[in-house]
Amino acid sequence: MPTRPNVLVFLTDQQRWDTTGLHGNPLGLTPNLDRAGAEGTHLAASFTCQPVCAPARAALQTGLYPTTTGCFRNGIALPADQPTLAHHFGGAGYRTGYIGKWHLAAHGVVGPVPPEQRGGYQDWLAANLLEFTSRPYDTVVYDGHGVRRKLPGYRADALTDAAIRWVADRAAEPDQPFFLFLSLLEPHHQNTSGDYPAPDGYRERYTDAWTPPDLRALGGTSAQHLPGYYGMVKRVDEAYGRLLDALTSLGIADDTIVAFTSDHGCHFRTRNGEYKRSPHDASIRVPTVLRGPGFTGGGRVNRPVTTVDLPPTLLDAAGVDVPPSMQGRSILPLLHGAAADWPEEAFIQVSESQVGRAVRTNRWLYAVTAPDADGWTDMSADRYREDCLYDLKADPDQLNNLIHAASHRQVADTMRTRLVSRMTAAGEPVPEIDPATERPSGQLIITATDAGQ
Repeated sequence: MPTRPNVLVFLTDQQRWDTTGLHGNPLGLTPNLDRAGAEGTHLAASFTCQPVCAPARAALQTGLYPTTTGCFRNGIALPADQPTLAHHFGGAGYRTGYIGKWHLAAHGVVGPVPPEQRGGYQDWLAANLLEFTSRPYDTVVYDGHGVRRKLPGYRADALTDAAIRWVADRAAEPDQPFFLFLSLLEPHHQNTSGDYPAPDGYRERYTDAWTPPDLRALGGTSAQHLPGYYGMVKRVDEAYGRLLDALTSLGIADDTIVAFTSDHGCHFRTRNGEYKRSPHDASIRVPTVLRGPGFTGGGRVNRPVTTVDLPPTLLDAAGVDVPPSMQGRSILPLLHGAAADWPEEAFIQVSESQVGRAVRTNRWLYAVTAPDADGWTDMSADRYREDCLYDLKADPDQLNNLIHAASHRQVADTMRTRLVSRMTAAGEPVPEIDPATERPSGQLIITATDAGQ
């Protein structure tokens, strides 16, 4: 066996944290992930650093904030000279592969991704915008030569089967470790039809099923879409379980790190006019579990962790040098009791619907927005205005905005200071943040279409 562990990332798209039993969902949607979290390491306070597809994916590839890579919204290519996980693992002797949705090529690239825009991956079976090249039972991707490949089965199964075949081939070459990034589309909505297409027979299982409290209160499209969404999550967990079974059958489960996470959540048009792009937990909080060497028995980690922390964590766990330029931090010290200097807040950048910034601790969520900036064209702003403050102990579903409450002015001031500190540490200019001056409408205005998201 190789002296370094294999590494596999299992990425879902638009999956809420509370779809999992680990976070109290009562429907039994994710038994395989729940078991992996109990046996491995469960990052219970895991957040995306950007609740939009491409920026979150850029952060997962680089360990950098979107404003650092320049990929602050969809349709911006990851710079060809930007080192990614593929470059770092490849440089350490790993065989690297990518399967599924990419979404980091230039605007207008839908299917085949030009070689120079593939982030340095050696093996390739993907589409830039999988939501437009595929349907639930019509999975079309493109190989390393740009040749169209149609894969059999429901989309999540088709891509997972491809990953299993790739891993089996690598297991036949035991002297070289591998790094595989598997990127599913589920449980993201189907853009071409606006629905959440579960596998045949799965949607019916969850008609009138349990609804999260924020969606019960705010509605949105949840009554229409939750049954299909839940059915998609269930099938994704089954695919994840099959992949873990394949690692066991190949005799490499104990030598393979598997990281499960999602790029962002889904609020079902309750916080703005679509499904994400807001600073609320429904958009930013994601399920994250790591298992395998270095993570077995890691337990539940309650400190806030974001997507920029996953690349350095995976490199560190594999014994590969973590570049000092990465803005994230390895969580391995947290697993060994060294939590004293770990930040108490997650830092989030929001684009497209707004130019927004937020910090989220285990007790408070504080967010600001730039009233004079355009979320599609402006990466950041010089001036922001306070937008919301939630007490998560009293109001975990974020229904009572306290930003105008005189009783919480001191809290807001403290959180503002912490936000400014995190913004500048990420390389942003020192901003001016004005106090909230009028009551929020409860809706964020979309300034860009949802096409391709």
